[in-house]
Amino acid sequence: MKALTASLVLLCVCAWSTSVHGAEPKPNWQSEWEKTVQGAKREGKLSLYLYQGEGELSAVAELFQKNYPEIKVSMVTGRGSQLAPRIMAERRAGKFLVDVYIGGAPTPYEVLYRAKILDPFRDALILPEVLDESKWWHGQHHYMDPENRYIFVFLGNVSEYISYNTKLVGADEIRSYRDFLQPKWKGKILSRDPRISGSQRIGLRMFYYTPEIGPEFIRRLYGEMDVTITQEIRQATDWLASGKFAICFFCSEILKAKNQGLPVDEFRTARWKESRAISAGNKGSVALPSNRPNPNAMRLFVNWLLSREGQTAFQRAANTATNSEESMRIDISKEMIRPEIRRVDGVRYFLAERPEYMDMAPIYEIVSKALTQAKAAK
Repeated sequence: MKALTASLVLLCVCAWSTSVHGAEPKPNWQSEWEKTVQGAKREGKLSLYLYQGEGELSAVAELFQKNYPEIKVSMVTGRGSQLAPRIMAERRAGKFLVDVYIGGAPTPYEVLYRAKILDPFRDALILPEVLDESKWWHGQHHYMDPENRYIFVFLGNVSEYISYNTKLVGADEIRSYRDFLQPKWKGKILSRDPRISGSQRIGLRMFYYTPEIGPEFIRRLYGEMDVTITQEIRQATDWLASGKFAICFFCSEILKAKNQGLPVDEFRTARWKESRAISAGNKGSVALPSNRPNPNAMRLFVNWLLSREGQTAFQRAANTATNSEESMRIDISKEMIRPEIRRVDGVRYFLAERPEYMDMAPIYEIVSKALTQAKAAK
């Protein structure tokens, strides 16, 4: 009888112990995450304003939709120069339609941030794997606004800005940006117009703010080298491929032309003397306009987008024969990125989206003066 009583007491103690441990509260983040997921499902909608590109962002949004079928994703796509004015016009009319904006660097900074319509980004983050900055390049989150709070940069693409005709220039003939100033290249260089909006702004900022290159390089390139200027992307590619010019600054369809069998390629600058530029490109930053219609769906989406799953999905969708994108996360596979344009440990990089580099006014002034000088010299 005593043995039976002891056994019953022991059983009760074990049951009590299991009950206590089983009732341990969930971590704060997990409770917050579950609350957010349920709130997003109740909202049932998510409104994304996205850079159009070649559909990479749309493909990622569709994957999110597949993971969370209760949430209907609507997308408005276009260039930053189209989306930002639309957002501002909608807000002036009292329409707050955007949950998440994803695009390049200049638009959210020059329009949305300066208009003071963005909410702090970190407040939206929940998942520990996203908040853990050791999982990101250089052990930190990267922002492109002066306060490091509003515009999150999730892509850091190695940018190759200069291409060449493979019949006229050897791949190893150029080993420094200053090699382009050699007399033998005078009159043989083509450039997309450096005075207009486009990817050339990233390259120009890198030239200007990198001490080993600097403003003097820009002045000499456009003032002394008899550079031909064009605003037509396709024309620039055609001229380079035909051999009319040997070198092109800021041509943007070179890989497509190369894959078509034309004699063009991009210079591989990894072993050049100067820094290389990395950029968010035209789809690598995310911002959160205030007064959004679906706050829970927004939090769910941005946490998923920046998770290992979301960033891996993005890289798979964005890396094609003619396009490459590299996440700022360092704990995911980079096998789908062409080896020659992956970030490399030990190489110096110029992060073009830092706010201290965004002012183009002094650069445009140098370019304009140099082109005027070149015209007067003819």
